Amino acid sequence: MDEILKHFPYLTDIQKEQFLKLEALYHDWNAKINVISRKDIDQLYTKHVLHSLAIAKVQPFEPGTYVLDVGTGGGFPGIPLAILFPETRFYLIDIILKKINVVKAVTEGLELKNVKAEQLRAELVKGDFDFIISRAVTNMPDFVSWIKDKIKKQQKHELKNGILYLKGGDLTEELKDFPKATEYNISDFFSDEFFETKKVVHLPLKFKA
Repeated sequence: MDEILKHFPYLTDIQKEQFLKLEALYHDWNAKINVISRKDIDQLYTKHVLHSLAIAKVQPFEPGTYVLDVGTGGGFPGIPLAILFPETRFYLIDIILKKINVVKAVTEGLELKNVKAEQLRAELVKGDFDFIISRAVTNMPDFVSWIKDKIKKQQKHELKNGILYLKGGDLTEELKDFPKATEYNISDFFSDEFFETKKVVHLPLKFKA
């Protein structure tokens, strides 16, 4: 939790309370349904919460932004970002029902009003979004094929509408067909060695009527 406050010092009391509550909620649910690996649950704030919030360092979301989180698993990166940006609307989807049930329970426990969670494949999502976020759910070519027709036309951020993707390692091969993709090293924002090879990838996508 100290790490969160160090990098995001302007949190409201409500946000601080929500970030604090996260740990107990995930420990409780992880005991019933294993949504986070046992070795990672003790480093929840670094490996899951702070990792998710790296997206905010690359592009903070304006009020009224619509964000789709594909393959959210237990709620990452969507839930930490929803706490940080209470005026942004987040739609969290995953194909595994038990994971979505955990997301719904955590969302309820935190009293987050800006999160909707559903068991759904990305291809079946209706609507347009400013950004589509995810954490290493698949390779970029497949991911783009799932969501390429779900981008809003109107721009309101410094970065163009499109994908903000959390991924690690050498992405040269994976991104070779996407010359407009930009990689941001998370180690530039956070010093923990866990982030040494981790990146946020921004890939602008055009609106498709």
